Amino acid sequence: MEFQVQLKIRKPVKDVFEAVVNPAKLSGYFLQTSSGPLVAGATVSWKFAEADQALDVVVGQVVKDQKIVFDWPSAAGGTTRVEMTFVAMDADNTMVQVREGPWPQTVEGAKASHDNAGGWMHMLACLKAYLEYGINLRAGGAF
Repeated sequence: MEFQVQLKIRKPVKDVFEAVVNPAKLSGYFLQTSSGPLVAGATVSWKFAEADQALDVVVGQVVKDQKIVFDWPSAAGGTTRVEMTFVAMDADNTMVQVREGPWPQTVEGAKASHDNAGGWMHMLACLKAYLEYGINLRAGGAF
């Protein structure tokens, strides 16, 4: 099992990509903290406001303004792979796609995949609000 969510952001692809790889920007709308930028070969620690502990993100591939691939812990056990793709629709608009999987073919795997699909869609909505309007939708606590 895997899923994909996507959302159009009304900003150039370079700005959207930078808002994901740059820890200062990523913590402006999605995370509480990030230990570093998303670069190939790095292990970055992500801390969410609603979580007790940080999650280790193992970055496998980064193609500037096009793609980020990383593995991280799964709520269903083990890890899943996240692939974020950035597609320039034109000079001022970007389609961001997030695909995650594989998920175990179990009840726990199905629940975790649905939870994460919703989480990634929320992340994309927060990214859109942050870049297009300068709003942090997560300010003040958990989602």
